[in-house]
Amino acid sequence: MLVFRQIPLGLLSLVVLAATAGSGRAADPVTLTLKDHHFVPTEVAAPAGERFRIEVTNQDPTPAEFESSDLKVEKIVVPGGTIGVMAGPLKPGKYTFFDDYHPEATGALTVAEKKD
Repeated sequence: MLVFRQIPLGLLSLVVLAATAGSGRAADPVTLTLKDHHFVPTEVAAPAGERFRIEVTNQDPTPAEFESSDLKVEKIVVPGGTIGVMAGPLKPGKYTFFDDYHPEATGALTVAEKKD
């Protein structure tokens, strides 16, 4: 028979903190803006081997769709809205993205090893 005991909240917090200490801080988000049916900037970067967040803000008066076959993501961004998606960890290379509703809106994410 298993016996469960209550763990004080403070001790539980220390256990969770210790378990996640080796994982480090997440990379800064990659931010993109859709304006006049184009991504600004068109080229962004992220570190290899880490999870990171991509945030896309749509400043256009029409919906957009942030899509990337390379990143396996597809998400609608309403006018004036912002979406966030998690990506990675990725190997070094170039990953393209586009707005499925406006083919002129394209861009690329370059993933490179971190320089110490």
